[in-house]
Amino acid sequence: FIECGIAEQNMLGVATGLALSGKVPFASSYATFVPGRAWDQIRVSVCYANANVKFAGAHAGLSVGPDGATHQALEDIAMLRPLPNLTILVPCDYEQTRQATLAAAKHTGPVYLRFAREKTAVITTKKTSFAIGQALVMREGYNVTIIACGPLVYEALVAAETLSHRGIEAEVINASTLKPFDEKTLIKSLKKTGCCVTVEEHQITGGLFGVVAETLARSFPAPIEPVGMPNVFGESGESTELLKKYGMTSGDIMKAVCIVKKRTQ
Repeated sequence: FIECGIAEQNMLGVATGLALSGKVPFASSYATFVPGRAWDQIRVSVCYANANVKFAGAHAGLSVGPDGATHQALEDIAMLRPLPNLTILVPCDYEQTRQATLAAAKHTGPVYLRFAREKTAVITTKKTSFAIGQALVMREGYNVTIIACGPLVYEALVAAETLSHRGIEAEVINASTLKPFDEKTLIKSLKKTGCCVTVEEHQITGGLFGVVAETLARSFPAPIEPVGMPNVFGESGESTELLKKYGMTSGDIMKAVCIVKKRTQ
């Protein structure tokens, strides 16, 4: 363990040096600081050198709650997606985060791990399959595809179960890897359902919605509706209150499903 203090840029430099010396470093901080404050070092020192650095952004999304807008990382995926050589992992719960961490250690090349602060529902087990670059169908359906990442996968599953009682069977996909993205699993689902809703605790611009929209525009045009942070900063409050205010609950997912279904008629 090496404590670098409040110096995230320096920490990424140290991590790069360790990686180029044959170590497998994990550099971690709040996601607002890694990647937020250290983006230049991630771009040049880590990704340009293709250094075997793993860096973790904790307290991502609105989960940091009372710390407010300055500490709520809602842009980190958008900042990192264009960087060559980089893998981006967004596990949904404790168990998948454990699996993703071990997979990142075995993977050769830069990896970003994104996770929340608050306690979240555990919806996977040690037997649940996980592989970098592979999305997982958590619930099968044929009326609409809901693709989600991070802790909001749980909200997507709750929404799907409620919709089922209303005669709408939603397929729920856990996109735990945003880069490289599993286009095949998404398109296979959409060939059944014909439309999709994206769900993320991140700015709608540049995150999962961006990944899916780009995929569909290029490979399989279909109606799509996003659930995520609108183009605003957050504020102080409990994470559950903030998710409700900014429209990222199971109820909001259900509303998005109704909107996108109308566009298929």
